[in-house]
Amino acid sequence: MNLSVKMKGFALNPVLVVVIVFLLFGCCSGKECTNSGTELSSHTLRYELFFSKNESRKAEALTRYANLKPARGSGSLTLLPRRVLREEEEFSRAIKYQKMKNYDGSNSNFLKELSLHDVRLGSDSLHWRAQQTNLEYLLMLDVDRLVWSFRSTADLPTPGSPYGGWEAPNSELRGHFVGHYLSATAQMWASTHNENLKEKMSAVVAALGECQEKMGTGYLSAFPFELFDRFEDLKPVWAPYYTIHKILAGLLDQYKLAGNAQALKMLTWMVEHFYIRVQNVISNYSIERHWLSLNEETGGMNEVLYNLYNITGDKKHFVLAHLFDKPCFLGLLAMQADDISGFHANTHIPIVVGSQMRYEITGDPLYKAIGAFFLDTVNSSHSYATGGTSVQEFWSDPKRMATTLETENAESCTAYNMLKISRNLFRWTKDVAYADYYERAMTNGVLSIQRGTDPGVMIYMLPLGHGHSKARSYHGWGTKFDSFWCCYGTGIESFSKLGDSIYFEEEGKVPGLYIIQYISSSLDWKSGQMVLNQKVDPVVSWDPYLRVTLTFSPKKTQGAGQPSIINLRIPVWAYSSGAKAAINAQDLPVPAPSSFLSFRRKWSPDVKLTLQLPITLRTEAIKDDRPEYASLQAILYGPYVLVGLTNSDWNITTDSAASLSDWITPIPASYNCHLISLSQESGNSSFVFSNSKQSLTMERFPELGTDASLHATFRLILEDSTSSNISLPKDAIGEFVMLEPINYPGMVVVQQGSTESLGIANFDSGIDSPLFQLVAGLDGKDGSVSLESKTQKGCFIYSGVNYDSGSAIKLKCRLASSDAVFNQASSFKLQHGISKYHPISFVAEGLIRNYLLTPLLSLKDESYTVYFNIQASKGLRSAA
Repeated sequence: MNLSVKMKGFALNPVLVVVIVFLLFGCCSGKECTNSGTELSSHTLRYELFFSKNESRKAEALTRYANLKPARGSGSLTLLPRRVLREEEEFSRAIKYQKMKNYDGSNSNFLKELSLHDVRLGSDSLHWRAQQTNLEYLLMLDVDRLVWSFRSTADLPTPGSPYGGWEAPNSELRGHFVGHYLSATAQMWASTHNENLKEKMSAVVAALGECQEKMGTGYLSAFPFELFDRFEDLKPVWAPYYTIHKILAGLLDQYKLAGNAQALKMLTWMVEHFYIRVQNVISNYSIERHWLSLNEETGGMNEVLYNLYNITGDKKHFVLAHLFDKPCFLGLLAMQADDISGFHANTHIPIVVGSQMRYEITGDPLYKAIGAFFLDTVNSSHSYATGGTSVQEFWSDPKRMATTLETENAESCTAYNMLKISRNLFRWTKDVAYADYYERAMTNGVLSIQRGTDPGVMIYMLPLGHGHSKARSYHGWGTKFDSFWCCYGTGIESFSKLGDSIYFEEEGKVPGLYIIQYISSSLDWKSGQMVLNQKVDPVVSWDPYLRVTLTFSPKKTQGAGQPSIINLRIPVWAYSSGAKAAINAQDLPVPAPSSFLSFRRKWSPDVKLTLQLPITLRTEAIKDDRPEYASLQAILYGPYVLVGLTNSDWNITTDSAASLSDWITPIPASYNCHLISLSQESGNSSFVFSNSKQSLTMERFPELGTDASLHATFRLILEDSTSSNISLPKDAIGEFVMLEPINYPGMVVVQQGSTESLGIANFDSGIDSPLFQLVAGLDGKDGSVSLESKTQKGCFIYSGVNYDSGSAIKLKCRLASSDAVFNQASSFKLQHGISKYHPISFVAEGLIRNYLLTPLLSLKDESYTVYFNIQASKGLRSAA
C-alpha cells in the first residue's frame, strides 16, 4: 500500500503509520510510559485543589509534574527495524492478523446485543422505578445551562446561567457531564421513546453544532484548546481528553440510537482535529512524549474511536484509537501480572474496555485474554461483596481488603465500566460467571447509588466501612444542579440503559435467545418473530424463591411460528434442591447452578414457561488472606448484599455446626402492619417517641430514610399471641403490648421504676415486665393513645410538656384524672411506623444484640454495616 494514499478524504500521515506498526509489533518497551500517578490522579483531590486558596498545598501536589521533562526528538523511532519501515504493502499487523486468520470482523461467534428500542422494563420492577427517576432528572435539566460554557468558549451569546460543581465555568473538567447527557438521553429515548426527551437532546446537539461551526476547526469543547497545549507540554491540567471522550461518545450514541446524522458529522470533524494534534506531538517530539501524556486520565478514548472505526471503516480512526491503548498498563495485563495496586482505578478500567473493542475488530486473542485476566484479577483480589472496587479512587494491595473499609469505597464510575468488561466477556464466551458478576454489580453497585426516587440525587462513593452511611462520606449525596461529578455522568447513563443486558441473541438457522437477568420486561424479538414477556415476582425474605414466568406473542408475519431456542441462566446463588421449571403443566429437569436451561420449540400464545429457583442465604469472606481477618464476612441473599442497621457493633457468634437459617430468620410480611410511631406536638413543632442510644427521648419528627426515622419506629408485640392479627395500629387498642425498636430486634422498651427514664433491654434478660396496655388517649382526642404499665397500674409513659429535642421519657403515675397537663403529656398520636421493613428483611442473632438485615440498595441515609465479624462460639477475635 502507498502510505500517502487517501482514505475517505483524509491523508494518513506516514509518521503515524510507522508508529502504529511499531506499537503493534511490540518492538519498543513502554518503560517511558510510567504508571506512577500522583495524588492528582484523584478527581476528588483535583477538584478540591482547583478551588483551594492554599497555595503551598497546590505547589506540593504539582511537584510531580515539574519533574516531568519533555523528551525532545524522536529517538525511540530509530529502534524500529528497517524491515518494517520498508513494508509498504501492509498498513498494520492488525490487518495482517485478520487476513492470516480469515477473520472478517463479523464477530459471528459472539452473542448479539439487542437494541434498547426493543426492550421495555415492566412497571412492577425496581429497575423501572430507577429508570423513571432518572428520566425525571434528565427532563428537568435545561439546555441553555448545559451548553453555557460551550457557547462561551465559542464566543457565542450565553443565555441563562451555567450549572455549578464540576460543570462550573471555572472547572477544567466542564463539559464532561454534557457528553454523558448526550449518551444518557440517547439511551433513555431508545428505552422509552419519550418525545420530550428527544426534543431536548436534539436541541443540545444542535447547540453544540453551532459552537463547532463558529470555531471552524472541528474543535468542540466547553474549555479552550489551551488545556491541550498544557496536556502536551506535560503541565498540570485536569484530564482534557477525559472530557473529549465523553463528548465523542455522546455524539456517537446520538447517531447510533437516535439516528442523528449531524452528530456523526460533528464527531468525525472532532476526531480529525485531534488526529492532527496527536500527529504533531509525535512528529515534533516522540512517541515517548505521547505516552508520557497518557499518565493524565484520557477516559475511554480508545473505546470510542474503535467503535467509530466500526461505523466508518476509516483506518485513521483505528490508528488514533490504538495510540490511546496505554501500553504500559495493557502490557502488564498481557503478561498476566497482578500489579495494579496503586493505580487510579477508573483511569485504567476504560482502557481495558477499549482493548476489548480492539479484539472485536482484529480477532487478536491477546486482547481477549487481557480482558479476562483483568476481570479475574479485580474480582479475586480487589473487589468487595457488592462487586465494586477501589478505595479513595485507587486500587489497594491485593487480598488486603479488610483494612480498606471506610467511607470512600467502590467508586460508582468503576462499577459502570466493570459492567462493560463483564458484558463483553459474556457475549464472547457465554460463561455464566460473567452474567453472575453483572447481576451482582448491577444490583448492589449501581442500584444502590440513587437516593430512592429523588431525581438527580446520587452518590460518588459507596461506603462499606462499619457503621457508615451513604449520606456521611466525603461527598455525601450530590445535588441536582451543583455537583455533576464523574459519577453523576456514569450514573445517568447506567439508569438509562438498564434494559441492555437482560437479553442477548445467538444468530443462526434456529435463532437463540439468552436471558441472563431476571427483570420484569418485554422484548420485541425480531429474529424470533415474537414478543416475549418476562414477569418476575417480587423477591421477599419469607418465601425464598425467584419465580419467573415467560409468555409469548408470535407475530403475524412470514416466518412466524418458526422454532427458536430459549436459554435461561441458572445463577450460582441458586439451590439445586427445589428448583423447578415447566412448560405449561409439564415439568422439566433443571440443571445445576452456573449453567443454562435450554428449550427448543415453537412458542405460541398458549405456551407458558415458568422457572422457580430457591434463593440461598450465604456468607462471603472479605478478600483478605491475613488470618486475623478471616472472620470478616458479608451476608448475601441471592444477588442482594444484606447490611445490618447498626453503627456501633458488628459481632456475631455462631455454633460451628449451625446453618445460616439457625441464626438468620426472615421477617414475616405481616410485621409491617405492627409498626407504629408515637408523636406529640410541643410548641410549634412535632416530636416523636424515639430510641436514642437505648434511652427513650422525644425528638423532632424525622425525615424518612434516616437513622432518626428508624429510632422513631417500633413494632407492637402482643402479649396474647393468639389474638387476631392486627391490620391497623388502632386494632391493638385494649391489648397488652411490648414495644420493640425496629432496628434492635429482640430488645424492648422497659420500665426502670416509677420515676426513672425508660430504657431498652433484651427481652430475655430477666427485666421487669415490659408490658403496657395500649388505651385510648387520656387527653380524649381522636387518634391518640396512652400506654399504661401492666405491673404499675395508673402509671403511664410520660413525656412532659413544652420540651425540646432530647427530653427524656419516664414512667409517671397519675394522681388525679383531672390533671390536664398529665393527660396531655401521656397522650400520643398513634400512626403507622415512619420506617418500614423492606420485603427482603431478616434478623441476624448477634453476640450482644440482634441485627435487622436489609438490602444495601434500599437505604438512603441510614447507618449500616456490610461486613460482620462472624466467629464460631469458641472465641471472638478482633477483625475490625
